[in-house]
Amino acid sequence: MQSQAHTPADQNDAAELHARFFQGLAHPVRLRIVLQLLDGEKNVGDLMRILGLKQAHVSNHLACLRWCGFVTARQEGRNIYYTVADPRVREILRLGQAVVADNAARIAACTRM
Repeated sequence: MQSQAHTPADQNDAAELHARFFQGLAHPVRLRIVLQLLDGEKNVGDLMRILGLKQAHVSNHLACLRWCGFVTARQEGRNIYYTVADPRVREILRLGQAVVADNAARIAACTRM
C-alpha cells in the first residue's frame, strides 16, 4: 500500500490544530480548572470556592474546555458536574510539569512569549 505524501498545507493545518489544542490549556484559569477536575468531578460552585473566582468567569472557561473536548458534563438535578473527558490529558499535564520543572528559570525569563 502506498503512503500519501503530506503537503506543506497539510502540515500547516496540522500545526494549527495542535497549536489550538495547547491554547485550550494555555490560559491559567483553564489549566487550574483541568487540574482540579483531575482529582474528580466538580460543579461550578465547587470550582468557584476552590479557585476563588466568580461564577461567570468559571462558567466561561468551562464552556471553552467543553467545546474543545477537554471536559464533559453530566446533569444531576439542578447541578452540572464536570470531569476531564480523556484520561490522556493527565499524562500530557504530567509530562508538561516535568519539562517545566527542568526549565522553570528559562521559561520564567522568556520574553518571546
